[in-house]
Amino acid sequence: MPRRARVALAAAVVGALLLAAIWYVAHYVAFARHADASMLYGFIGLGRPGLDRLTRSIAGLCDPDPFVFLAVGPVLVAFLRGRPRVAVTLAVILLCASETTELLKPLLAGPRDQVPGNPLSDASWPSGHATAAMSLCLCWVIAVPSRWRPAVAAVMAAFAIAVCYSFLELGWHYPSDVLGGFLVATVWTLLGIAALSVYERRRPSPVADASVSFSLTQALGPPAVLVAAGLVLAALLAIADPHGVSSYAHGHKWFVVGVCAIAVLGFTLASGVALMLRASGSARRPADPRPTPQR
Repeated sequence: MPRRARVALAAAVVGALLLAAIWYVAHYVAFARHADASMLYGFIGLGRPGLDRLTRSIAGLCDPDPFVFLAVGPVLVAFLRGRPRVAVTLAVILLCASETTELLKPLLAGPRDQVPGNPLSDASWPSGHATAAMSLCLCWVIAVPSRWRPAVAAVMAAFAIAVCYSFLELGWHYPSDVLGGFLVATVWTLLGIAALSVYERRRPSPVADASVSFSLTQALGPPAVLVAAGLVLAALLAIADPHGVSSYAHGHKWFVVGVCAIAVLGFTLASGVALMLRASGSARRPADPRPTPQR
């Protein structure tokens, strides 16, 4: 079995274990249920008519109908690059991740702490919108050429995070639902990478990515830039209304934790997949087929 397949399968097992742990903690640990509801309360508290219109538009990008059109993007790019196997794998990842989420919701429904004025179903974990956004993000990372992956991972992770922040502000899901959706998408992506690696080893594709390797620093550079931009924006908001921002953050500490946790997980998963797919160092020179002359 190729090394990439072994690593992907091991990571998928870890992801599945984390998924189970988050589900249990979010539903059956009282402290975590309270924290989850407090985070959601902080997101909902940001609601304003103008902001609601914006967040509804962003969150709506991962509604079923728009998502179908967005999902065509990475699949089509893989086909146009002459990688039909990759295209089929991406289609399977996108479909299976979404269907898994829909199956898990009623199966794993459990008690949740409710936010006053915003009742949610017990069968909301994991989030279908978060699953769709992250699966789209990771499929784009796989679809594009190697040299583009760090930048695409950062941009698409920012897209997935923005979608999740938007529907949390609208009160559609708990923050733990987002973590669950991210992990469902990641587990299916890792399984797809493993299957594709095994198949490519047995039947090498006539069209392969150029051997482009990048360091950990290069992979983390684009997300670091976006995180820095987010911090600058937060600083500008704090300067514009220092008392309001300070008092809101102080009164909604769990909201701050939720914002950071979702951002860290989103960028980590996308950059991790990009790193997994990078070339393993410089390409080896092919061996000279001519016999070595005897001295």
